[in-house]
Amino acid sequence: MPDQMSEPLPTPRQSDPVPALDATGQTGTPSFLAGDPSTHDLKRRTAHGALISTAAQGANFILRTGSMIILERLLLPKDFGLVGMVTAGTGFLDLFRDVGLSMATVQRPSVTHGQTSTLFWINLAIGGLLAALCVAFAPLLVAFYGEPRLFWITVALGAGFLFNGASAQHRAMLQRGMRFGRIAIVDISALVLSIAAAVGGAAVGIGYWALVVMATGIPAASAVGTWLAYRWVPGLPQRQTGVRSMLWYGGKATLSNLSFYVAYNTDKVLLGRLFGADILGIYGRAYQLVNLPTQNLSSTIGGVAFPALARVQGDPVRLREYFLKGYAFYVSLVAPITVTCAMFSEDIIRVMLGPKWSEAAPIFRLLAPTILAFALLNPFGWLMLATDQAGRNLKIALLVVPVVILGYTIGLVRGPHGVAAGFSLAMVILIVPVVSWAKQGTLITWRGIIKAGGTPILSVAIGAGVVWLLARQLPHFEPALLRLTAETAVLFVTYLIVLLFVFGQLTVYTGLLRETGLWRGGKRQPKEA
Repeated sequence: MPDQMSEPLPTPRQSDPVPALDATGQTGTPSFLAGDPSTHDLKRRTAHGALISTAAQGANFILRTGSMIILERLLLPKDFGLVGMVTAGTGFLDLFRDVGLSMATVQRPSVTHGQTSTLFWINLAIGGLLAALCVAFAPLLVAFYGEPRLFWITVALGAGFLFNGASAQHRAMLQRGMRFGRIAIVDISALVLSIAAAVGGAAVGIGYWALVVMATGIPAASAVGTWLAYRWVPGLPQRQTGVRSMLWYGGKATLSNLSFYVAYNTDKVLLGRLFGADILGIYGRAYQLVNLPTQNLSSTIGGVAFPALARVQGDPVRLREYFLKGYAFYVSLVAPITVTCAMFSEDIIRVMLGPKWSEAAPIFRLLAPTILAFALLNPFGWLMLATDQAGRNLKIALLVVPVVILGYTIGLVRGPHGVAAGFSLAMVILIVPVVSWAKQGTLITWRGIIKAGGTPILSVAIGAGVVWLLARQLPHFEPALLRLTAETAVLFVTYLIVLLFVFGQLTVYTGLLRETGLWRGGKRQPKEA
C-alpha cells in the first residue's frame, strides 16, 4: 500500500538556517547523519518497494502491451517509422533532461533544502533549453530524411522536456525516501491517461499524431502527479550550497548515458537512412517489443536497488549482500521472459502485432541475446553509480560504444537481420570484461555472481528443454494465442518448479515476502537489531 502523504515542506527565508531533508522528505537532521537506519527497516523498505514497484511495472507492462496491440492495428508501420526517425535523431536529448541531478540527490548521504531548490531551477532551465534544441533540430531532421512531416513531430515531442525538468527533484526526493507506492500511482495514472488519449486519437484518424500525444502526455501527467505526491515548493536558487560535486557526479552519469545511447541507437539511424521508414518501423517494433519487459523491470528494480545500495555504500559486507540478492531477483524475472521471446517469436509477433508484422519475428528472435545481456549487465550500473563510481561507469560506456557499433557495421550488409545478430554478438562478448571491471573494489566475486544469476538461467534452460521436447511430440495446433498460452505455461511452470524446489530457492522468496511486512508465513519474524 502507498505511504501516507507528507506535509508540505516549509520554504526557509534567506535569513533562516537551511534545514536538511531526511530520507522521508521532512526537514530536520538527516537520518543518515543521525546514524544508519536499522538493517531491519532498510530491508523492509527495500523489499516492500521491490514488491510494490514490480507489481506496478506489471500493470505498466500490461497497459503498454495492450496499447501497442491496439495502436498497431489502428496505425500503419510508416506512422511508427516517422516517429522513430525523430526519436532516433533527437532521443539522445532525453539523456540530458535532468543531467544526472536526480541521481545525485538520491546518492548523497544528505541533502539540504538549498541544494534541492538550486537543482530544481537548474533542471527546469535545462528542460527549456532541450525543448528549444528540438525546435532547432527539426529542420535538420527534415533535410536528413527528406520527410517534411518530421518538423512538427519534433517540435511537439520537445515539450515533454519542460515537464520532466519541473518534476525531476520532486521525483528524486520520493525515490530517496523510498516512497515507491506514490511513484507507482503517479506513473500508472499518467500512463492510463496518455494511452486513452492516444487510442482515441488513432481511432478518429489522426495517424502518427496519436503516438506524439502519448509520448508528450506521459511526462505532462507525471509532472502534475509528482507535485501532488510530494508537496514541496522549491525556494530561490542559492550560491555556495555545495551543489558543485553533485553537478560533477551528474555530468559523468549523463555522459555515460549519452555513450550508451549512441551505442544502442546507431542501428536505428543506419537502418532508417539506408533502408527507409518501413524497414525501420519493422525493426523498431521488434526491438521495442522484445526490450519492453526488461526495460520496465530494469527501471523498477533499479529504482529500488539504487537508493538501497547508496545507503549501505559505506558497509562492504551489506553492500555485497544487498547487491547479490537484488541481482538474483532481477535475473530471475528477466531470464524466463527473454527465453520466451527467443523460442516463441513468431507466435508473439502474430498475437501482439498482427499478421502484417510477420517480418519482425526473425529480428525479434535475433535480439533476444541482447536483452539477456542487458539483464546481466544493468545491475552493475546501479552498483557503480550508488557507490560514487560514476567515472568508472563512464569508462565502461566508452568501451561498449565501439564494440557495439562494430557489430552493427559487420551485420549491416545483411540488412536488419544482420544488424540484430551483430548487436547480440557484441553484447554477449562484452559481458565478462564489463562485469570484471564493474565489481573491482567490492567484495562481490564471480562465484557469488554466477550463483545469483546462474541459478535462474539454468532453471529456465531446463524449462526450455522440456518445452522443446514436448513440441516435438505434440501436433502443431491453432490458434496462435492458444498455442502461445500453452507453451509459455509449460515453460514458466517448469521454470518455477526447478528454481523453487529443485534448486531450493523457495525459502529465499518467502523470506523476501516476510521482509516486506505483508506476509509472515505463519509466524512472526523477530526484528533485527
